[in-house]
Amino acid sequence: MRVPHTLFLDHIIPLLQHMLVFLGLAYLFTRTRVFSALVNNALSWADKLVIYLVFSGFCILGTFLSEQSFQSAEAIANTRAIGAVLGGLLGGPVVGLLVGATGGVHRILSMSSAADPIHYIDIACGLATAGEGLFSGCIHWLQSRRGRIESLFSTKLVWPVALAAECGHMLIILGAGWLVADEGAAMHLVVEIAPPMLIANTLGVVLIVYMICEQKRSRDELGSNAHAWAIANQSAGLLHGGFDQETSRKIAQIIQHETRVAAVAITDCDRLLAFTGVGADHHLPGAAISSEMTLKAIDDNCVVFSDGVSSQYQCRLDADCALGSVLIIPLRDEANNAVLGTIKLYELKHTLFRNINRRLGEDIAQLLSAGLLAGRYQLQQHLRLRDQYQLLVAQVNPHFLYNALTTIGHITQQQPQRARVLLQHLSDFFRKSLETSTDMITLSDDLAHVNAYLEIEKARFEQRLRVSIEIPRHLWDYTVPVFTLQPIVENAIKHGVAELVGGGHIIIRSTEDETSFTLCVEDSAGLYTTHHRDGIGLRIDERIKISFGEAFGLSIRCEPEQWTRVSIRLPKKE
Repeated sequence: MRVPHTLFLDHIIPLLQHMLVFLGLAYLFTRTRVFSALVNNALSWADKLVIYLVFSGFCILGTFLSEQSFQSAEAIANTRAIGAVLGGLLGGPVVGLLVGATGGVHRILSMSSAADPIHYIDIACGLATAGEGLFSGCIHWLQSRRGRIESLFSTKLVWPVALAAECGHMLIILGAGWLVADEGAAMHLVVEIAPPMLIANTLGVVLIVYMICEQKRSRDELGSNAHAWAIANQSAGLLHGGFDQETSRKIAQIIQHETRVAAVAITDCDRLLAFTGVGADHHLPGAAISSEMTLKAIDDNCVVFSDGVSSQYQCRLDADCALGSVLIIPLRDEANNAVLGTIKLYELKHTLFRNINRRLGEDIAQLLSAGLLAGRYQLQQHLRLRDQYQLLVAQVNPHFLYNALTTIGHITQQQPQRARVLLQHLSDFFRKSLETSTDMITLSDDLAHVNAYLEIEKARFEQRLRVSIEIPRHLWDYTVPVFTLQPIVENAIKHGVAELVGGGHIIIRSTEDETSFTLCVEDSAGLYTTHHRDGIGLRIDERIKISFGEAFGLSIRCEPEQWTRVSIRLPKKE
């Protein structure tokens, strides 16, 4: 007679090998359309039929790949319970019972014939398999009623279910032995086959559920990322105009279209900005926030979820509202650890809130938060550029206007025709300044601005000011920040040529490479000192860096009493 540990090894090794076959078949199942419906908790009767066929096949295969008992010719050590338990857990009580019954009937018929009639062990094992499927199906039903359908993909729940089902199998064999007064044989049989079957069947169910869980998690992540990026692409640029009702309405419509939830709402910290979907007749944009859960999400900066089962949800605006669950995610300003508003996803009563939508909701909130901050940052940059431009105009124009009018006043009596020409140049100069409505102009326009300015300054300094402009024509179509060259040229005259008794020379020229070009304004005075840094030049440098980045801007070199050169590096943008 074999010793117990030898019996155990004789059975456990083959059963574990059989279990690996089931793992391979289960992996193939995860590649089917039914698995997609399973992980989204959207099984149709057709899908449940497929689950019945697949896991009934597992039961039948478990009987075929069995190991004959050494105690009884009527008994086998097998992995049939893997199919029955999984059928019930994934398909529910009806599917579980049908899977178990199919496996049980096959077990009875496969071990009996006309010469070898049905034995009580055959009946016990058949009933036990049906019971395993029904038991695990009841667990499915119970968790669904509690709103915890996701727990069916948790190994923490599955292993005790599988273990309890297989223990019930052994108890049924013992009970059948007691009924036919064959307790001793039944006990010896259970001692032989129980340990390897408990281990192999429980481990098999756990590993298959773990694999399904990992496949489900991957699909949820991929699906969430795909939908989130689709939403990001469709809403790109919408938030740059601000966080208002019209923008929020468009984004809410995009989100509902992508997620297929019953309704979507977007709020700021005080009021409802947009609502689309079921309940739009009484959730009116512009109304103050009345939901305590929404206020909690804002005040505590946390996600609030009410599934309608374990956490009750009831619309405060309409007792007959069809919405039964809600996910509320705050829109966060991570830099300042503040909440900007919320996004809310709703589902109908008696409708399961899909796990992918919970994950997707958080991804959407992160993208919208980033979009809001990016839009705010761009707006701040635009306002900063505008303020810099207005400050430049305010600083330069009064000083230049005073000098220009003084010069024209001296010329008017002696050279009236020249005075009229200078007045025309002055008019052109201010017209170009006042008509500019954008932050960028072409280099051609900026040079025209400089020429109008220089014509007046040449009249003022006469022979003391000589100017050379050496910029090739092909650069004229590139864009530059408005008001770039003229303030630099004015500084070269004011702090350079004007200080020389005999006057001086100003050269405006350029250099270039493949992606950028540099404008140089050089005077022949070489009188630049560090106190000149706190002026117009730094503001122009800041505007360029805001617009194009730190690689661009102003640099100043000076050879004392020889020359001062201001270089302005800009990208080639037509």
